[in-house]
Amino acid sequence: MRLSKFNVKKINFNDISKDYSGQDILLKGGELYQFESGIYAYGNLWTKLERTVENIIIDELDKADCIHVEFPKLQPKSVWEKSGRWDTYTKENDIMYTIENNFGEYGLAPTAEECATIFAANRLPSYKNLPATYYQISEKFRKEIRARGYLFRPRTFVMMDAYSFDKTEEDMKKNFDKMHDVYMNIFKRLGIDIVPVVSDGGTMGGRVSEEFQAITKLGEDIILYDEKTKRGINKEVLEFEDSECFIKKFGNSELASMKEYNSVELGNNFTLGTKYSESMKLYFNDENGEKKPYYMGCYGIGLGRIIATILENNVIMNEDKINGFILPYNIAPYKMQIIYKEDKKDIAEELYLKLKENGIDAILDDRADFSLGNKIQDVYTLGTPFFTVIGNKFDGTSFEIENSKTKEKFNVNKDNIMEFFKNL
Repeated sequence: MRLSKFNVKKINFNDISKDYSGQDILLKGGELYQFESGIYAYGNLWTKLERTVENIIIDELDKADCIHVEFPKLQPKSVWEKSGRWDTYTKENDIMYTIENNFGEYGLAPTAEECATIFAANRLPSYKNLPATYYQISEKFRKEIRARGYLFRPRTFVMMDAYSFDKTEEDMKKNFDKMHDVYMNIFKRLGIDIVPVVSDGGTMGGRVSEEFQAITKLGEDIILYDEKTKRGINKEVLEFEDSECFIKKFGNSELASMKEYNSVELGNNFTLGTKYSESMKLYFNDENGEKKPYYMGCYGIGLGRIIATILENNVIMNEDKINGFILPYNIAPYKMQIIYKEDKKDIAEELYLKLKENGIDAILDDRADFSLGNKIQDVYTLGTPFFTVIGNKFDGTSFEIENSKTKEKFNVNKDNIMEFFKNL
């Protein structure tokens, strides 16, 4: 990418919010545009990072034999009436945006249990077709009363939601455990430390669910977590009248040893049982030809929350001052930023094209009216893990490549530049 086409805005890091600094850098740099609370447009850096996150999720789900599909974002009222959730989502809880026109009433999808169940019943008529798990990555719409924390709680967002279908409760639990492992692999590849905790299924379905929480001072959730046992619970469920169903998963001594942490929920898994298949009267034929309800699980990951967490986790601080952010190399949309003096333009151009030809996404800072110092500052506005300055010190044979985060410098022969990146 040529930075003259990117048009990054000049940022004064002293003006960056310390609460949501990573996201604030993107907002002030023009990579995010807020139309109103909870509604955003996303720039090139964000969309490329989102594709990277999406590809990791797809890769891990495909390895687990999950099937990639797509359900409609515009969902008929009749579909939600089959499960009895139309009034719940529109009037009682006021979660779903609705549209009424000459054709009828519709909802903008906040989730897709109903559509998934109807789709599965059409595709999985027999026990021989089970188990099966369908997933999609698509935009969701929810009426957040308080759209806050920037991207931690927006009103429209991209989410991976998956739905499993099994013959028995035992099979459903096996699928649930399998998806736990899939999620942990995803978060490991993204470099996010995750705490799985017991929680409440809420309006989605099953009474007990598993949340995948990232500990952060910015989180709205409060979890209790024991580092020794690696077990935890969302504190809110302990305040429920029927909290015993949650507490019984832990011993009193274990609960007493848990510490409180602020956290943000990045993923959530639910055991739905037969709630949807029975309410919607959708069944499969078992070995004896009898109609039986599907046992279902539901699984969700918020891509926006993941990216927001990655941004916040990788902000660069110098004492109490924000200096920008640097993304991990394996997920950074651009791996290298090339900065040069005008008389070294041809050399920089040659390096840029060589990296592109070999599959290394790089940024060429070709802005003629910016100083070298301002260009280096924009490395920390865009989160690029490596950069090089081609100036008076360039000897014609080696590039000095700097790790943006650690400040470590490497003298790399121009003929070995690809070997350097392959070994990272």
